[in-house]
Amino acid sequence: MFGALAKSIFGSSNDRYVKSLDKQVKKIAAFEDTMKAMSNEELAAQTVKFRGQLEAGATLDDLLPEAFATVREAAVRAMGMRHFDVQMIGGIVLHRGEIAEMRTGEGKTLVGTLAVYLNALEGKGVHVVTVNDYLARRDAETMGVLYEFLGLTVGVIVPNLNEYERRQAYEADITYATNNELGFDYLRDNMKHERSQMVQRPFNFAIVDEVDSILIDEARTPLIISGPTDDKSELYVSVDAVVKQIDPELYEADEKTKSITLTEDGVEWVERRLEEAGILVGSNLYDVENTMVVHHLDQALKANVMFKRDIDYIVKDDKVVIIDEFTGRMMDGRRWSNGLHQAVEAKEGVKIEPENQTMASITFQNYFRMYPKLAGMTGTAATEATEFFEIYKMNVVTIPTNLPVKRIDEEDEFYKNTLDKFAAIARLIREKNEIGQPVLVGTVSIEKSELLSEFLTREGVKHAVLNARFHEMEAHIVAQAGRLGAVTIATNMAGRGTDIKLGGNLEFRIDDELRDVPEGPEREAAIARMAAEINAEKAKVLEAGGLCVIGTERHESRRIDNQLRGRSGRQGDPGLSKFYLCLEDDLLRIFGPDTLFARMMNSNLADGEAIGSKWLSKAIENAQKKVEARNYDIRKQVVEYDDVMNDQRKVIYEQRSDIMDAQAVDDVVLDMRHETINAIVGDACPPGSYPEQWNVEGLKERVAEVLGMTPPIDDWLEEDAVEPDLISERLIALADAHMAAKLETVEPETWRGLEKSILLERLDHHWKEHLATLDALRQVVYLRAYAQKTPINEYKQEAFGLFEKMLDGIREDVTRILMISEIRMQPIDQMGDFQLPELPDFLTSHIDPFTGENDAVPQVPGAAAMLGALGGGLGGSGFGGAAPAPVPGQDPYAGQGVNRNAPCPCGSGQKYKHCHGVAA
Repeated sequence: MFGALAKSIFGSSNDRYVKSLDKQVKKIAAFEDTMKAMSNEELAAQTVKFRGQLEAGATLDDLLPEAFATVREAAVRAMGMRHFDVQMIGGIVLHRGEIAEMRTGEGKTLVGTLAVYLNALEGKGVHVVTVNDYLARRDAETMGVLYEFLGLTVGVIVPNLNEYERRQAYEADITYATNNELGFDYLRDNMKHERSQMVQRPFNFAIVDEVDSILIDEARTPLIISGPTDDKSELYVSVDAVVKQIDPELYEADEKTKSITLTEDGVEWVERRLEEAGILVGSNLYDVENTMVVHHLDQALKANVMFKRDIDYIVKDDKVVIIDEFTGRMMDGRRWSNGLHQAVEAKEGVKIEPENQTMASITFQNYFRMYPKLAGMTGTAATEATEFFEIYKMNVVTIPTNLPVKRIDEEDEFYKNTLDKFAAIARLIREKNEIGQPVLVGTVSIEKSELLSEFLTREGVKHAVLNARFHEMEAHIVAQAGRLGAVTIATNMAGRGTDIKLGGNLEFRIDDELRDVPEGPEREAAIARMAAEINAEKAKVLEAGGLCVIGTERHESRRIDNQLRGRSGRQGDPGLSKFYLCLEDDLLRIFGPDTLFARMMNSNLADGEAIGSKWLSKAIENAQKKVEARNYDIRKQVVEYDDVMNDQRKVIYEQRSDIMDAQAVDDVVLDMRHETINAIVGDACPPGSYPEQWNVEGLKERVAEVLGMTPPIDDWLEEDAVEPDLISERLIALADAHMAAKLETVEPETWRGLEKSILLERLDHHWKEHLATLDALRQVVYLRAYAQKTPINEYKQEAFGLFEKMLDGIREDVTRILMISEIRMQPIDQMGDFQLPELPDFLTSHIDPFTGENDAVPQVPGAAAMLGALGGGLGGSGFGGAAPAPVPGQDPYAGQGVNRNAPCPCGSGQKYKHCHGVAA
């Protein structure tokens, strides 16, 4: 009570912070007359002037007032749009690396131009991150007019661009891209073998549009690049044979979670059988060396005990086909992950298809935390403010609206069941439709959209159904959802980022209806007619009450509900919002069927009857808060586990970067050789032990295996006072002499290239295997909780040990290959093109948390050419018309630094050297 009283007198901390920015807004306004007096050329020259001031020692904060005023005036001239004062506040907030929460229709895309322009002046690159490819292209085209007016370059990253086009887009001052594309490019860059092959620049500043969607919702699942792994069919079959002999008394099965836990006797029994089969390293199943074996055993147990033929799957044409547990339909092409599908194939004795192995992965949390400065904008962020600060160290600032909000938010209505609820919604929509009031309906799933569509069809209401799968097409439909009598059903994510204007959206109508009409009097007359129609229609819609927004149920997050509400009442327009709920809704089931609330509803409500009260709405909101807290814990756990891998990822990627940048790596190779020899001697001759305890035969075997030498170790041991250090020194001297003799027959330049190539290849191979082991460890580490241990702490300790073991493996592998390999030089004219190691065919995946589908776009050869044919004309965007056909003796890309093994910039899908780079 006292807090509310104090807030009414002094204002909230947010209000005080926003008010403190008024001084900056006044400084910006003071430049307006000066800017208006400038010619277009003088206004564009401001960019050169600002860059000169930065070189002279000025800071971006020093330039902010004049730079923002420059953007405001340029926007008026280039796009006919002027920034409001509240938009200036939003721009300052973004520049400071905070989140600007602005209501729908307040012009977030235009606000972004202020901070983007100011930070792009440094020339280090600014990334504008969007939720889908359509928005990236659209915003780059619409806002690109402003940036190009001021002399800045704009690039767009969309799927299926080739390497050259991507590099050009990242070199631009401002780059628009989706979160998926940015993350995958980062991972791919760190798998390349030359710095010139990499496409991204060092991270500088990013503004994330719809920041809650990207950094909260989509951050539940990581980005993964996977590739084909080695054939492990024999291992699956061997483990399956052991599992089929297990007595049911040796394990405990939990059908609810489909998990199996071995008893103590079961572990002992399995250890002996695996040892007999030659699968186990040592005699302890849970030694770190057996992490992969435990993983395969776990999956084989699930496959044999929990997954039933003709219930969970069928065998058809010698293949295991999954059956959907909800619909009972066969799901051809879908496979269980983490080796489970292969375990079922081994169980059924069909051909075991190789699984895809993770080659690189990263969470959005760890990707975006690499930016020195990160900002975001959205209509709904306040409910997740704690998470934004704890994970990303970003404050949420609520920006006031330009005009007061007139939307009416009605109380929720509660029904007993879904059919009663949908019947009531359909009646309300029909009533609104009869008076011409446009209606936007938000559903939580495609199935619910289709069910409501059936009700509306019975009511005779014409409507459009959207499901967030076809972003560009749906944006055009959502943009016209404010027209007289329009009824639009959309899943929560459909049409996000598109403004709903009452009476219709002029820009989208021009694009839809006048796409084929050339510039001229006819087109101008048509545009004027459309504008008049929209104004007349808007007046009728305003009279009918503005946009009516209906929610068919409450989402588990209040933020998603607020997104839906916010589509109505833009820029001071009237509007209405209302949510309909029933006991069968997912969220209401949290209360359980036996709660007082559910019993009261069932006993006191007749079929078709509704109740509404503030108490019930408050109870629902509390339930949402609990679910939000649970989801936050899930995301936090994802980050905790990835943080362990992230520390290791940074070390490996920095090492790769250093190796690629180094002229020579002979000092690294020398250190590796010396450390490997010390480790071999240390294993055979442990410190503090007596010579008679040393494993001399093992030492000789390891020296022959790794160094390819047979030194007189027996003679050395006959000497008095022989020490392990002396043995190491002699082995190092022999190995160094051997390498020196080998190098006399090789060109130094060739040898340096060979060392780098081998070092990178072995680093990548061991890192890939390490990721697979960590994946397997994470699947089983939860079992440590039964021993009263914290799984995450156990994971950290095991991961550290595995990382050290991986580094030892890299050192030994590189030493062995360079010591044992024979080098035969070919004449130059017989060598042909020098081939860098090629990257494998990648599979990119990011699982959509809402649909469970992979929303990473597959790479299609030649698609860049199709995109290029669509036009766009943005500098560095890769949209430059249809791909030119190769002409013998002519290369349009000569001198552009295209790597001969890279995909050809024309988008043909062929390598450059086989396409336009072919010699005349």
